[in-house]
This record gives sequence, C-alpha cells and structure tokens, in this order.
Amino acid sequence: MSIVKGSIVQAKAGRDKEGFFVVIKTEDEFAFIADGKRRRVENPKRKKKIHLAATKTVIDGSFETNPQVKRILNNFKNGG
Repeated sequence: MSIVKGSIVQAKAGRDKEGFFVVIKTEDEFAFIADGKRRRVENPKRKKKIHLAATKTVIDGSFETNPQVKRILNNFKNGG
C-alpha cells in the first residue's frame, strides 16, 4: 500500500509510535502527518515514509481543519 495525500497511517517509530495520523502532503521520501491534537494541520510532523505503516483507508475530500482531522481519525478508530 502506498502512502499518498489523504492516507491514514500508523507511526512505526519515534515518540508518536503506534499513533494514527492523516497524511497532509508528501515530498519524495517524506510524509507530513497530523492528528489534529498534538500535531496540528498548521504544523504537521515531517516523517520518513519508511517509519509509517499505511492502512487501506484513503480519505477523499478536504481535511484542512483540526476538528475535521480529529473526526476522521475517531471514525477510523471506532470502525466507522
């Protein structure tokens, strides 16, 4: 599974290990991720793609605000 904008990913390494995030944008070998709480959309975390595990879920549409990102991740975690 490839990591693209809108993917929901899980961190495999680092301080945020095993947390779920939405990919805000990608550049070469890096993905910029946010969870809307600790990592806000305005200041996403730059993380190497090899340190992320892609899920099968890719979000189409907009996720420009932190409440939208939180809602997406809560629905994902709760099986919705």
